[in-house]
Amino acid sequence: MIEWEVGNHALRVTDVDNAELVVFGDDLGVDGSGSDVPRPVDESIAATASELRFPHAVVYAFSLESDERYELDPCGGSISLPAGEHVVDVDADIKTYLRFSGPARIERSAGFDSIVVSFPTRTPLQIGFRSRHELPAGTITVPDSPEDVAEALTHLSSAQKTAGPDRTYPTLRGHPPLFEPGDTLEIPEHVRAETPNSGVELLVPPTYESLFVTAPLAYYLQATVRTLPDAGVAREPDYPRLRLPAVDVEKRLGPMPKLERDVERLLRKTFFLDSLVRNAGPYGTTLAATNLLAALDLDPTALYETSPQRRLSRYLDIPYAAIEHRLPDWHLSTYVEPGYDRVETFPFLLDRLSMIYTPRTSELDGKELVERSLEDFYRGSPVPSTGARASAGQVASVNIVKPELRNGRVHGWLADGVPIDVFKCTPEAYRNRLDYVERTSDSISIQVVLNDPEMSGEHDSVAEIYRRRSEELPMNVTVEESLRTAKLARIFEGDHDFVHYIGHCETDGLRCSDGYLSTSSLDRCNAQTFFLNACGSFFEGQTLIEKGSVAGAVTFTKVLNDHAVKVGSTFAKLLVHGFSIERAMRLARRRIMMGKDYAVVGDGTHSLIQGEHRLPTTVTIEELEETEDEFLVTFDCYSTRITGAYYFPHTADNEYAYLCGRESSFRLSRSELASVLEETEASVIYDGDVSWSEELYNRFDP
Repeated sequence: MIEWEVGNHALRVTDVDNAELVVFGDDLGVDGSGSDVPRPVDESIAATASELRFPHAVVYAFSLESDERYELDPCGGSISLPAGEHVVDVDADIKTYLRFSGPARIERSAGFDSIVVSFPTRTPLQIGFRSRHELPAGTITVPDSPEDVAEALTHLSSAQKTAGPDRTYPTLRGHPPLFEPGDTLEIPEHVRAETPNSGVELLVPPTYESLFVTAPLAYYLQATVRTLPDAGVAREPDYPRLRLPAVDVEKRLGPMPKLERDVERLLRKTFFLDSLVRNAGPYGTTLAATNLLAALDLDPTALYETSPQRRLSRYLDIPYAAIEHRLPDWHLSTYVEPGYDRVETFPFLLDRLSMIYTPRTSELDGKELVERSLEDFYRGSPVPSTGARASAGQVASVNIVKPELRNGRVHGWLADGVPIDVFKCTPEAYRNRLDYVERTSDSISIQVVLNDPEMSGEHDSVAEIYRRRSEELPMNVTVEESLRTAKLARIFEGDHDFVHYIGHCETDGLRCSDGYLSTSSLDRCNAQTFFLNACGSFFEGQTLIEKGSVAGAVTFTKVLNDHAVKVGSTFAKLLVHGFSIERAMRLARRRIMMGKDYAVVGDGTHSLIQGEHRLPTTVTIEELEETEDEFLVTFDCYSTRITGAYYFPHTADNEYAYLCGRESSFRLSRSELASVLEETEASVIYDGDVSWSEELYNRFDP
């Protein structure tokens, strides 16, 4: 639901997620409800203006009379639209579309903090708005029955705003309705009404294991999910299968565990081909992989316009091996112990479009934790560091196991055990995340706590990072030292977006000047995210999630002081630049030899900076042996929150966009590399360390 009001030369738009967009115009006039916006919108208005000023955003313009498409350079420049019918796409916190008859000019303000759309005269406009729909629209009551869970799964696709290939765009997939336990299946009427009828059917055995594994495929394909009859003891059970009745196609899927592989391959293939075919539509861009369609004898225009069943049947004809090498890595995989007590997590996992696998583990050899840490360390070869142990007290021990990981860039764990290389999540973390989407605040509250004077280096470094970032974003940064238990408890119970604790953690809790604070003693934790940079803080961090937090970084065991400083400062910089908790920690711990001692609890896909829609980017720089003035530069851009987006590396000769999750590499001269680093906000892996682009570009400036 979108609401809007006009006053003081501004149009203020809000949605049910508490997202807000303010559009300024000195002569802006609104005439009421609008129409004829050729894009999926939740609300539209008719207006007139000679100039509109939007917040900083990615902007595209499209001609409705030709195939002309324009993109506003993020580093400056302008777009001049000729006379004719146009649609301008402003990718702000609330997606906005302008339809008008040109000419018009689009440019960034001098400080790059706003977008200005101007017309020669006062011009009639149709303005459409679409919510990003980060809150679920309704709740489905689900009893403990695989048959009822299957029907409920069918209706989660009601959150998608289109049945075509454009559903690969993250802004066209909203948050699915919630599940809650109950005695009878209850589906709200508006959810039933908004559930698309794709004609695709998915038949699975009546087991929770099969339902969990196939749920991502069913959700994306908008399939009607049904359970097969229970075979009993008389015969073998029917195999899972995908049915397309309108085109008389049926694809048999393997039984467990082959079912996991079949679902993974089919979903990855379908999503990827849809991402290419969508470029025949109004949002199309020049993707680097688009030429693959011709090689596969696929007509993107015909596929874009045909029915979901016919499009999927054509995809089924393409061998997986023909495109496997072109597929981006899947962004997220979650390992879930199947059962009714985990059914409530379906909407959250599918909101992130996560693969779902059954969890399998083995014992972690005593040397294996060290070997895995060293493998990551020497992949980047940072300079070894030494230092005294951060704590000499008794540290809580964690029994770490080795998970059997399948395809994915990021891995979550919703099962028993504490595995390495994954974030350990709980259903509470997902529910807590919704609480913070609904909260509104004028600024981000960051609390830094130094309870160990010997770690003042990290304290000074992270405080400076947060304060610098507060010059660009509305942040309120507070620093406290040597806190007593009561004061530290008030900080966790207070409304803070991020608490960065620097100190000691022992079996009795977080060390304070007058004793220890056990997080189990808190009434509730209102810190959205946290970093307990202290020895053996895993269990204290888990308790903070149970008490109300969404996600946090912790340690498994004792850590060195200077290691903690390196990890803490790098983590802080990545976090305030929009990286998710998990990705920020994964990069930060590369800086030290025993990086596997650090982990994430809660929803590792969560980001502290949620209002920005730029994609977190990592740039890897490698020196080429054959020349001193050329470098191999690789861009790695992905986010678990906005799967299906694409990025455009702004190098001198690049003409293509790339799907997120797919790395792109370029040979750049020293001066070209300096320009890229100066214009790109990104973490940089170079010379065995992790830095920030603004800190490095001068090193390459000739």
